[in-house]
Amino acid sequence: MAATQKNIFAEVLDRVRAVCAGLLPPGIDLSRVVVEPPRDASHGDMATNAAMVLAKDAGKKPRELADAIAEKLRGDDLVEKVDVAGPGFINLTLKPAAWLDSLREVLRAGSDYGHSGIGAGEKVNVEFVSANPTGPMHVGHGRGAVFGDALASLLAFTGFKVTREYYINDAGAQVDVLARSAFLRYREALGENIGAIPEGLYPGDYLKPVGAALAAEFGAKLKTKPEAEWLATVRAKAIAMMMESIRDDLAALNVRHDEFFSERSLIEGGKDQVGAAIASLRTQGHVYEGRLPPPKGAPVEGWEDREQTLFRSTEFGDDVDRPLLKSDGSYTYFASDIAYHKSKFDRGFKNMIDVWGADHGGYVKRMQAAVKAVSAGKAELDVKIVQLVKLLRAGEPVKMSKRSGEFVTLREVVDEVGRDAVRFMMLYRKNDAPLDFDMEKVKEQSKDNPVFYVQYGHARGSSIFRNAREALPDLPQDAKKRAAFLSKAPLEKLTDAAELSILRRIALYPRHLEAAALAHEPHRISFYLYELASEFHAQFTRGKDLPHLRFIIQNDPEITVARLALVQGIVTVLASGLTLLGVQAPEEMR
Repeated sequence: MAATQKNIFAEVLDRVRAVCAGLLPPGIDLSRVVVEPPRDASHGDMATNAAMVLAKDAGKKPRELADAIAEKLRGDDLVEKVDVAGPGFINLTLKPAAWLDSLREVLRAGSDYGHSGIGAGEKVNVEFVSANPTGPMHVGHGRGAVFGDALASLLAFTGFKVTREYYINDAGAQVDVLARSAFLRYREALGENIGAIPEGLYPGDYLKPVGAALAAEFGAKLKTKPEAEWLATVRAKAIAMMMESIRDDLAALNVRHDEFFSERSLIEGGKDQVGAAIASLRTQGHVYEGRLPPPKGAPVEGWEDREQTLFRSTEFGDDVDRPLLKSDGSYTYFASDIAYHKSKFDRGFKNMIDVWGADHGGYVKRMQAAVKAVSAGKAELDVKIVQLVKLLRAGEPVKMSKRSGEFVTLREVVDEVGRDAVRFMMLYRKNDAPLDFDMEKVKEQSKDNPVFYVQYGHARGSSIFRNAREALPDLPQDAKKRAAFLSKAPLEKLTDAAELSILRRIALYPRHLEAAALAHEPHRISFYLYELASEFHAQFTRGKDLPHLRFIIQNDPEITVARLALVQGIVTVLASGLTLLGVQAPEEMR
């Protein structure tokens, strides 16, 4: 990957801090000074809080300090205009040359444009999907998968060392139910009429292949054995085949994990990592024997009117202390989750991100409390809740699937509308907002379909290059060679207001990447790409009515080359952003 580039915001921030350093006494902390896009675009290109955060240390009123800073900045060769607003906010408008320099950087850096070192190689564990291996994945799982995968890509691109992890919930009652359900299909595969699936077992046809595989491997040997003898064997086979199916479904979305961590491994293989984690917390005074108070209002999960082993989660920000052992002496799910997150910390992860489904919101505080306790406050857990997906077809709810017996599977949706549509639309809403996914609308070729509109922007740029070769026969087809060719273009010819607006948006891309990575919000990139594509399409349409604004001017090779450089910048950024989202950037669309 190419060397880290300095984006225009970082460049301006350095210059603002340099001005402040020259005006203020030595030793004042300038790290609080930031440069951000203004809330109102009419106020300029950037705004800084420098005077507001430094006034007290400088012994001046914010407005007085702002005026002094503004006066110095007016002499900067990047700055066209400086205004002081309100009590001391400083708004900056940059010269067009600043945006032209950003385009030159795009042409130089190519697909590495926007790469950042803000992560400084810090290890990050992104745990996502982690669906119980008890059935096919549904679209809700798909949303979590796409979100986690895109977030991991975004973090890696901005300098973090990322591990994508899947936590296999292969312990507990639900996998025993899976085994009993698979055993029923095993009997069916041997020719027995099993009738209707009993209440409490998993329905649907997806376990038939498991039953057939068991029949092929064991014949009728398991049929006459008591459950205690066949349960572990059938469970292991069912989990293995379900995980293989889940991996295939994820691969259809181009989602792959670096690690698959088994919950069962925490308590098997001669190790009791759950018990060890509890013992460690006990020695630190974080575990005690006591009673939970009766719940007020809604029942508290795990509350029993008895003395039990409790984790002092209230000391770490939770609402109530949490049980670690059930009444039968077995571990609670929470106890296993504590041990699992302790294993992450022991593996060197101080930065953990968990992507959970909508029904796990009430579990966040206790898990964050546990991470604080097992890491002595050295690790941080950010939990991203992914809200529900409502599957529609032309506005109507989609009926249930035979294969799952309960829901339309993720694979069925991917097979119908395509991976790109699923991935982009899953990221075109913030993760904690409910999502309506209409299987007809995502196939439309219109501005109302964001994935089509953004991909069409890339395809349109590629089409412009193909058409440009008539006027510029020397224009290379290879993207890298073409960018090198266009880097010599007279970019000062780009003077139209809409062209400058596109240049500004291109220059903002690295900033958007960093902000999205630090906020753990990959949806910001899909929004940005749609806005960039919209500006590009609008400028193309203007050229139809105003020939002098077209990207290819037959009798003016200089403006043509300059505008092709702009198109190269657009398609480079569109391709980069789409790649981070796991979506293709097509050369043509039919």
